[in-house]
Amino acid sequence: MSSRKGLNGACSVHEYTGSFIGQSAHFKMTSVCGHVMTLDFIGKYNSWDKVDPAELFSKAPTEKKEANPKLTMVKFLQVEARGCDCIVLWLDCDKEGENICFEVLDAVLPVMNKPRGTERTIYRAKFSSITDTDICNAMNHLGEPNRNEALSVDARQELDLRIGCAFTRFQTKYFQGKYGNLDSSLISFGPCQTPTLGFCVERHDKIQSFKPETYWVLQAKVNPEKDSSLTLDWDRVRVFDREVAQMFLNITKMAKEAKVESVSKKEKVKQRPLALNTVEMLRVASAALGMGPQHAMQIAERLYTQGYISYPRTETTHYPENFDLKGCLRQQANNPYWAETVKVLLSEGINRPRKGHDAGDHPPITPMRAATEAELGGDGWRLYEYITRHFIATVSADCKYLQTTISFSIGPERFTCVGKVVTSPGFTEIMPWHSIPLEESLPHCEKGDLFPVGEIKLLEKQTSPPDYLTEAELITLMEKHGIGTDASIPVHINNICQRNYVTVESGRRLKPTNLGIVLVHGYYKIDAELVLPTIRSAVEKQLNLIALGKANYHQVLEHTLDIFKRKFHYFVDSIAGMDELMEVSFSPLAATGKPLSRCGKCHRFMKYIQAKPSRLHCSHCDDTYSLPQNGTIKLYKELRCPLDDFELVLWSSGSRGKSYPLCPYCYNHPPFRDMKKGMGCNECTHPTCQHSLSMLGIGQCVECENGVLVLDSTSGPKWKMACNKCNVVVHFFENAHKVRVSPETCDLCEAALVDVDFNKAKSPLPGDETQHSGCVFCDPVFQDLVELKHAAMRHPMHRGGQGKRQGRGRGKGRRPGGRLNPKKPKDKMAALAAYFV
Repeated sequence: MSSRKGLNGACSVHEYTGSFIGQSAHFKMTSVCGHVMTLDFIGKYNSWDKVDPAELFSKAPTEKKEANPKLTMVKFLQVEARGCDCIVLWLDCDKEGENICFEVLDAVLPVMNKPRGTERTIYRAKFSSITDTDICNAMNHLGEPNRNEALSVDARQELDLRIGCAFTRFQTKYFQGKYGNLDSSLISFGPCQTPTLGFCVERHDKIQSFKPETYWVLQAKVNPEKDSSLTLDWDRVRVFDREVAQMFLNITKMAKEAKVESVSKKEKVKQRPLALNTVEMLRVASAALGMGPQHAMQIAERLYTQGYISYPRTETTHYPENFDLKGCLRQQANNPYWAETVKVLLSEGINRPRKGHDAGDHPPITPMRAATEAELGGDGWRLYEYITRHFIATVSADCKYLQTTISFSIGPERFTCVGKVVTSPGFTEIMPWHSIPLEESLPHCEKGDLFPVGEIKLLEKQTSPPDYLTEAELITLMEKHGIGTDASIPVHINNICQRNYVTVESGRRLKPTNLGIVLVHGYYKIDAELVLPTIRSAVEKQLNLIALGKANYHQVLEHTLDIFKRKFHYFVDSIAGMDELMEVSFSPLAATGKPLSRCGKCHRFMKYIQAKPSRLHCSHCDDTYSLPQNGTIKLYKELRCPLDDFELVLWSSGSRGKSYPLCPYCYNHPPFRDMKKGMGCNECTHPTCQHSLSMLGIGQCVECENGVLVLDSTSGPKWKMACNKCNVVVHFFENAHKVRVSPETCDLCEAALVDVDFNKAKSPLPGDETQHSGCVFCDPVFQDLVELKHAAMRHPMHRGGQGKRQGRGRGKGRRPGGRLNPKKPKDKMAALAAYFV
């Protein structure tokens, strides 16, 4: 086999000769990184300002775009598929994988050799783990990709896009235009995300409305022997009336002895667990291992692609009859943690796992090969260890124990005590956290025996409120109500955390924020179905029917969008109901933030609102100006924009990052045709402004296609220039007194020359010179004074090469002698590979 990197630098291509369906063939094996294509609205409908969100339900056309344009995945697939006769698709065997199959086919079929007659050229491999046996078996039983399953994913994508974008755009613009301290850059709505938040807020409401009640419990202790006592439980459990409780206490206190009324012994069984599916794995990862669902899923995906476990996205808890349980168990025979248990099971015979639910997708999650803690490390090992212990437990015996129940009477009142003794630990040896707790052994007694009463007392207690939902409990609720799939549940939980709707507290409990609470209460006030799980559950059932070929894709799409379109219009008309709740919890824009820079229209101070999304608000003009996010904003020397008289502000990502000035008005209303919304002074094409690209641009970026390196005139004495498109930062001329961009350009590379002034005491220039003018890329005097700060980044000058370079954004020069190596994206699990034959 020969291996090489594909043209996109992310995917490898392996080539070899073998036989395919009885014929000699040349194989090419490669992969993709998740979805090849993504669904989006066509260009003009992506403008929040110019498009009415209501148009997104039906009027706005959608198109498939490359999911990651930088990877040029379509071109890469076409180059490799050109001239091939057949394709075998080895994508993950779930609905998403099936959808990616057709994305790959759309890319490669136009360039593959045309089939002769009715010759079959498209094949689909079905497998559940990456083991020799599974892969060879899949190759020997090739099927066809399932169009219906792919369509169900297309339907879900389009529904989520249209519904989510319409509601999100409307409520984000409406509320961020009115309130300053929402602290969320996006007030998002999602058909699955919102019911998920609804569960968290429902529990919060129960906690808030809970009123504790006092109750009383009668506790008795008897002394079977001189030095021992036995605590008994009252059969009435508790009473809520103090006087009644006191009456029972008085009656029982009159009795000096407790009489044994009955002694019963029963052999009981604690069943071994069902085989492991995705939802149970996520529950345990959160509750016992302290891992969030998204993180746990990423680790499981990595373990799968490395061949340690079977496919981690499955709803099935039942092993097929032909599953090689013993083979998987033998793999674990040498691990010091469980070798003894495994060897005993192999010699004495395994128990058939309990009959669980067969969803018809993949076998339960199973360890496929042995691993050590040193191999996997950290969370990878912890999750693998749990999966392995769970698997061994499913083929172990049940735990058996003897339960003894003694019933006593003290006066007219009955009391009980229960004791358990393990007779056969079974699966609890490998899962000790499930073992029967050790209890004090009960005294040997028979019916009619009398024991002296040690003490009887009345305990006063209070009912306690429920706690906030844990991630594990939320996952259970989502599964029960059909919100999301085993694959998407972690994404929805992660989204409500990212949007600042809930915070993760200790014990991985989800506590709703003010914003999350107000949103859910607002949905309930306007249209409860937007937040209740019922409507999304019904949609999920329809999507499953599409996958099974029992429902029409277009009809389901049209019907569901029509329902949500009506709901959207009603929501817009009734938004005042939610606004009333917002007013109570959040401050209006005018009352938020602190004065920072002057407005160019009224010359009064505008307030800087730091809470997400950070922005400037002029309360006099009632205008809001968005700002760049994820950095600090401060006033820029009280300098003004020559176009609109607004005071400039300086955005910075930190001392090691980049910074640039911007005009709040130009940033939101581009002044020139070649500018877009969201551009700072480092991209402004004003011909004479001292802060513009025209005056401070030095040369084309060494990394990206369209970027220009611009002098950061605020960075002295640690001078730097930064790309106005990507994150390349070039440090140069440290401790220089002045750095200016000259109107002259370099003869070799067309970059702007730079004039540098040093203090005499600190000048690194030869011959005690304090001034020098030259090209930062080509001038040998500047060679050692320029330091590039970027991962995997080199400049041609560091390789001794020279190349033509465009100057300050004026025309395109030739690229330097070799393209820099961008960081390689990691192959994602959603798409394993495609054979080209």
